[in-house]
Amino acid sequence: MKTLATQVITPEDLLKHWQGHRALTRRAIELFPEKDFFEFSIGGMRPFAKLADELLAIGAPALKGIVNREIKPYNPEEGKLIFKAQYLEKWDEATAEINENWQKLTIEDFNETFNLFGQYEFPIIHNILYFIDNEVHHRGQGYVYLRALGIEPPFFWER
Repeated sequence: MKTLATQVITPEDLLKHWQGHRALTRRAIELFPEKDFFEFSIGGMRPFAKLADELLAIGAPALKGIVNREIKPYNPEEGKLIFKAQYLEKWDEATAEINENWQKLTIEDFNETFNLFGQYEFPIIHNILYFIDNEVHHRGQGYVYLRALGIEPPFFWER
């Protein structure tokens, strides 16, 4: 068994950090006009609804897979949503699921290797940091869209 030499952040603080990003992304989703959420894009990037599909297919399902040590393929098309309100509802359900599954992780789990989606063999902490990084990246794209639509996005530091 590997042990941590130094703990830089507690699991509770890491969850709070992640959920802060998730709350900010939710607020960005809320700001999109319905039509633009599904259709607006710049430079060939996917509309924000497609980016939200990806985020919903990663966060809660991947953490559940980690906790249960169950490898399932990545599937962004599962449970097709057609209204922004459905995304917000699904987002809230995923938030609760993340909170529930997070409590099942032990400090030792973070150093264990897990084959995320059967493709990415990394320590669990790296997978979790990827979830956060990926969300920040896609939310940044959403911010560009909102500004192009003349909508002021939420301040990124208000998590």
